[in-house]
Amino acid sequence: MKVGVPRETFPAEQRVALIPASCPKLQKAGIEVVVERGAGERAGYSDQEYQHKGARVADRAEVFQAEVIAQVRAYGTNPEAGREDLARFRPGQVAIGLADPLSYPGRAADFATTGATLFALELIPRITRAQSMDVLSSMATVAGYKAVLLGANLLPKMFPMLMTAAGTVQPARVLIVGAGVAGLQAIATAKRLGAIVSAYDVRPAVKEQVQSLGAKFVELALETRAAEGRGGYAEALGEDFYRRQQTLMAEVVRTSDVVITTASIPGKPSPVLVTDLMVENMQPGSVIVDLAAERGGNCALTKLGQTVHAFGVTILGPDNLPSTVPFHASQMFSNNLTSLLGHLTKDGALRLDLEDEITKETLVCRDGALTHPRVLSLHAESRANRQRKDGQ
Repeated sequence: MKVGVPRETFPAEQRVALIPASCPKLQKAGIEVVVERGAGERAGYSDQEYQHKGARVADRAEVFQAEVIAQVRAYGTNPEAGREDLARFRPGQVAIGLADPLSYPGRAADFATTGATLFALELIPRITRAQSMDVLSSMATVAGYKAVLLGANLLPKMFPMLMTAAGTVQPARVLIVGAGVAGLQAIATAKRLGAIVSAYDVRPAVKEQVQSLGAKFVELALETRAAEGRGGYAEALGEDFYRRQQTLMAEVVRTSDVVITTASIPGKPSPVLVTDLMVENMQPGSVIVDLAAERGGNCALTKLGQTVHAFGVTILGPDNLPSTVPFHASQMFSNNLTSLLGHLTKDGALRLDLEDEITKETLVCRDGALTHPRVLSLHAESRANRQRKDGQ
């Protein structure tokens, strides 16, 4: 079996789906790797390195002849440039990559028309035996680390406390909103830089994790028993809950130098946790890094891919942050993907067990039709909404 690794075409995407170090392991499992020329260059991996590790370097047309196509961004997360590749896919072929089918079920339906099979990496279940395949956690780790560096770079203060002959420099105060993988990595990074770190999450179960990293867990007088859903992800809560949450968080945000927000709900818009008024009450020079910007943002003033200056506060809405650390982000992505390929194959051939939880939960479409129940439901709902609008 051959796995093809095309060069990523999404603007500013620097990652590559498989790195040279993964090739020997795949070859040992009977899988040949074919890489498009220059596919790894932006991540720091040369064509020569791929060849040295046993991969074959070829043009894009030959890469797409492989039985399996491995991408960082499949069509669902690369709709414009990726549309050109739709005609390259054929029935029986398999595509694996980030596709975000819960946010864009229509794109998943478009891909289904090619007849190829699609596995969306966002849908890897949060179970113990799938941890080595969990791309979202890997990329969140990178994002949490980089978010702190961005905040530290823009803050007109130093993070650590310093005792100098010129006097004492007080440490910066950093608030992390959301203690998932990105939030926990942000806590660890901010602590290493010497900041005083606090963290808040609607899920009380993460308190111990926050405290184990040396941060203070912010507790608000809110009912949060319904806040954690399947797989440990945060669940969307009602408008009244978020209004009360904003009121109680206002003082914590006001006294923070850097606020990093990470609260995201899979397939849904991010809840607004930091209002205009909260930003206005922050100290001039403060910084907000909104890691939920791609789903609308946790700050009311966030604009995706832009730096906003309001009330003396700098608000970042970073887009595709893991791609800004492409060497290690690609390394982690490749390790996750290699584990998944090992799960989906046996003796160098695809062996899809549709009763297996990992395979079933990650499979989006096959044989020209959507197969994932949630994606099917969301696509039907989206079509019904469009029909209602057209009929008005």
